[in-house]
Amino acid sequence: MSKVPPNGLWALILGGSSGFGLASAFELAKAGFGVCVVHRDRKGAMARIDPQFEAIRAIACEFRAFNTDALDPQCRAKLISEILETAGRKSIRTLLHSVAFGSLKPVAPPTRGDQDAKLLDDEELLLTVNAMGTSLLSWTRDLFKAELFAEDARVLGLTSEGNEIAWRGYAAVSTAKAALEAVSRSIAVEYGQHGIRSNIIQPGVTDTPALRLIPGHEQLMERAKAKNPLGRLTSVEDVAKVVRFLSSDDASWINGSLIRADGGERISGL
Repeated sequence: MSKVPPNGLWALILGGSSGFGLASAFELAKAGFGVCVVHRDRKGAMARIDPQFEAIRAIACEFRAFNTDALDPQCRAKLISEILETAGRKSIRTLLHSVAFGSLKPVAPPTRGDQDAKLLDDEELLLTVNAMGTSLLSWTRDLFKAELFAEDARVLGLTSEGNEIAWRGYAAVSTAKAALEAVSRSIAVEYGQHGIRSNIIQPGVTDTPALRLIPGHEQLMERAKAKNPLGRLTSVEDVAKVVRFLSSDDASWINGSLIRADGGERISGL
């Protein structure tokens, strides 16, 4: 058993080695939470990631990182057992789902005559929906069964403007984000009686490794910056601060909401 964080609470971040997940790990560590990060990275990527984790350790009362597949049911069961040993029962205040893993293939060829276009297939669609959408419920359910959630717990997921707007190559992720939002609403209603709040954060366009995989991301960033009333892109730190707030005592009455953290980008007609 690890020593207890000052507030007695932990945050569990799925997908915490880059982008929103990593920035949120820093913020929650600064707020006094013990932090567990689950990530899946190859050995070659650890030269970049390890210094970041060491920086979190320098400010966190407790920090654990697990390099394994958060989407595999057997790995999830093993992880939950290890987290229970690390943090103890009723210790997790926040579960942040920041998994970015899925297909970015289009659903139709760009021209009628292009017979070699690699299009999204059913298996890739289902894998993406599970990874970036419905796995939120799988983790919530199993953490609840293990009695790991604190009395006042928060489940948080990350969506994007692609939940409503169709971008070429984004169909699988868009479907996953819609599923994530639906699952979060159900968690908010059905697990609310057990003290669990569930909310979704919608960042503005943010320069992250995940965004850079999207075809045409340069144009997306240029358009978002020009459109944003505050004159810049959203940063991962902007979003991490919202995660920190939603994890605080002051956010206990926010449940079942979709909260935009975009500086007004979504509503701007500029």
